[in-house]
Amino acid sequence: MLQQVIKSPKEVEFREIKRPEPDEKEVLIEMKRIGICGSDIHVYNGHHPYTSFPVVQGHEVSGKIIETGQKVTKYTKGDKVTVQPQVVCGECVPCQQGRYNICENLRVMGFQTTGLGAEYVTVPQEKVVKLPDEMSYDYGALIEPLAVAVHALKRGKEVEDQNILVLGGGPIGNLVGQCARAMGARKVMVTEISAYRREIAKKCGLVALNPQNKDLSQEIEKKFGSGHPDMILECVGVEKTIDQAVNIARKGTDIIIVGVFGDRPQVNLGLVQDHELRLIGSLMYTEEDYQQAVELIADDHLELDPLITTHFNFQEFGAAYEYIETKQDGVMKVMIDL
Repeated sequence: MLQQVIKSPKEVEFREIKRPEPDEKEVLIEMKRIGICGSDIHVYNGHHPYTSFPVVQGHEVSGKIIETGQKVTKYTKGDKVTVQPQVVCGECVPCQQGRYNICENLRVMGFQTTGLGAEYVTVPQEKVVKLPDEMSYDYGALIEPLAVAVHALKRGKEVEDQNILVLGGGPIGNLVGQCARAMGARKVMVTEISAYRREIAKKCGLVALNPQNKDLSQEIEKKFGSGHPDMILECVGVEKTIDQAVNIARKGTDIIIVGVFGDRPQVNLGLVQDHELRLIGSLMYTEEDYQQAVELIADDHLELDPLITTHFNFQEFGAAYEYIETKQDGVMKVMIDL
């Protein structure tokens, strides 16, 4: 079988390796879809601070179980599944508290350990999440980023009947906005400078505006009234947007930090203190978030087709990376078909 590997920055190759055999508590998955995210592109370019080469990528996936180990009890041959890509110790304080998404020894498939970029993979049954039979493999590969959005919204106060502002309309920001709406938010607004991504947001039923062309404070008052947003989610990971969040937040607001910051931003902590703002980090997800993501799709609460920009075949992985590099913010989600 073929396995994808990045040997060094921008150097993708395919290895012919033996198909793995599941041990007694593992399942063998025939991979069907792999989604590419922004973090994958950082690795491809050699800019990811916590990934070394060579590395097999792939963490947004869906596939079909074709074999199970003798002690696998939760799954059977033919099940459609996705995978939680965290590898955790199970012993540190966060793990013992059930917050294994922030395990002190966290490794992530495709970054600090072998990813799922292969025709067949073996996975421990506890990392597998079953998908409904009728769910497409495309949607199954979107469960991982959708779980990021679900987890982020749950890090703040109650979403239902609240006003939600999302800064950034990329794949994660879009899904955060859609999840907020599906979880009962009163009003949702997304800011995004890319015309292409604003158009995708509108196709998904979201209100999206360009903060470079509009006075954001005025637009917030038009959308939310004098109360302003109850929760702000930063989904970009740059100084300008987190500074914007702090400056426009009304007193007592939760600001959830979802974007991954490459550079250290300057934040007006005096305003954070004076306004009793809560800056709350959000990292990855738990199985509960995965299950909720599956339910949101199964219950037809989301518009996902507009997020899928295009498909590439497995052996075109390198071309897919280059396509994303060329398109920049003119692309949302690229899928690899196996």
